[in-house]
Amino acid sequence: MSENNNELGSFLAGFVIGGLVGAATALILAPQSGEETRSLMADKTRDLRQSGGERLHQYREVAGTRTQEYRERAGGLVSEARGRVQETGGRVQEQARIVLDSGKERAAQVKEQVNSYVRKGETPAQEDDASETAE
Repeated sequence: MSENNNELGSFLAGFVIGGLVGAATALILAPQSGEETRSLMADKTRDLRQSGGERLHQYREVAGTRTQEYRERAGGLVSEARGRVQETGGRVQEQARIVLDSGKERAAQVKEQVNSYVRKGETPAQEDDASETAE
């Protein structure tokens, strides 16, 4: 892995040095005078700066548009998720009510049985014995 990094670093260093040597050679062998070359470079610099500014403006517009689209999409997804959570919560509450109601009914039945045993003065085991002897 470090061998690949060394090779890449060597390549990039050679590339940069080659570019600098090429630029220096072009300036030395240019058919224009130094003043003309500087003027040409200044013009190119202005052109590049202007086109860079225009591109930056375009990219900012695109980024703003995409950001707005994603925010709207995310808002829709959040609303949808909230609706699903509320719907699921409602179903859970309904199921809990059903279970609670059946538990209350069962508790009332058990209470009634206990009261019945108390009125008769029996225990559930005595009643079971009486029903077995009757059979």
